[in-house]
Amino acid sequence: MRHEQGFSLVELLIVVGIIGAIAAIATPNILGARKSGQEASAVGTLRTCASAEFTYVTSNNYYATLAQLNSASLIDATISGSSITAPKSAYYYLGAPEDVNATQFNLSALRQDARSGKSDYHVQEDGVVREMITIAPATASLTRDAGTPIGASSGSGS
Repeated sequence: MRHEQGFSLVELLIVVGIIGAIAAIATPNILGARKSGQEASAVGTLRTCASAEFTYVTSNNYYATLAQLNSASLIDATISGSSITAPKSAYYYLGAPEDVNATQFNLSALRQDARSGKSDYHVQEDGVVREMITIAPATASLTRDAGTPIGASSGSGS
């Protein structure tokens, strides 16, 4: 009598079904964790940009655009060069001349799309990052003082 080793088709189907069920349960949690990570990265990047602004204004007596902060080696080019088609961790950053002047700045982190997170963020010279919870991502710089403060920066403005 010959004894064959291996798995039957039914056993293999049961294992595949169990793996599929586990994947179906885990996928939403993984996507939620990814969104949370992207949002935390955006907030951290804005805090870094605010610190860079405080450093820049101390030396130059005026605030800088993201491009100027990059030229001064205070932020990375992936921030100043980000766009909706070239985001940094699913967010892109705005801090153009219309968002910055000698006495104030307003830097925004906008979602690439609605799947990137639930909020857009911005920071201004008080160092407080503000959150704008909306269904559709913003497409232009966020309005000054709009949104809910999510925490104060340790830096201080001019």
